[in-house]
Amino acid sequence: MSAIAVAPQSADISSSDTAVFARIASGLRENGYAIVENALPESLQTVLRLSQAQLSQADYHMGGIGRQSGFQRIEDIRNDGVCWIDGATGGGKAWLNWTESLRQHLNRQLFMGLFSFESHFAHYPPGHFYKTHYDAFRGQGNRVVSLVTYLNESWSEADGGELVVYRDDNDTAGIPVLPKPGTLVAFLSEEFPHEVLPARRDRYSVAGWFRMNTSSADVVDPPR
Repeated sequence: MSAIAVAPQSADISSSDTAVFARIASGLRENGYAIVENALPESLQTVLRLSQAQLSQADYHMGGIGRQSGFQRIEDIRNDGVCWIDGATGGGKAWLNWTESLRQHLNRQLFMGLFSFESHFAHYPPGHFYKTHYDAFRGQGNRVVSLVTYLNESWSEADGGELVVYRDDNDTAGIPVLPKPGTLVAFLSEEFPHEVLPARRDRYSVAGWFRMNTSSADVVDPPR
């Protein structure tokens, strides 16, 4: 099950962070997606790598598809390992604080009504993948904006493992994104199918989703 970030405090934001947030907001407004190289501060990249490096293989669980009663694991669709971030580690806490500041910025600039954030570390061993999928189904109103960033200290085209974001179901070329350190990708969760191609070496990343509050009298969503 996913771990929901509980009301983290926003971080002290630098002018470079503000510029990155502005680029993300502009990309979402104009195109529905944004790809920003060197988006994460070096200090945040470092503590995230340290937190990820402290995880054992037992901390990762095979990723699945669907939510709650519809959740299932299908290795032919995805076979990456995930470890949900709850803010217990220094890296996780710093990441949640940074994304909280981003959430506030997007709400101010785009009036998106983003309510909460959930996130996990992801590990793709050599040859592993995640086939084309959407992060949210239209009309569900849960995941609104998807984020992905990368923790590999170096990466070349020969290493593979690209994230490919497709503009729609008819787009066969897509927008390939090499998982270079500090690159951040943001896109509207319901609008863009995407996939992760097999890598030739271990590939580490962080994925996350800003969500709406779709709670009702009978259902609490996001769950607490």
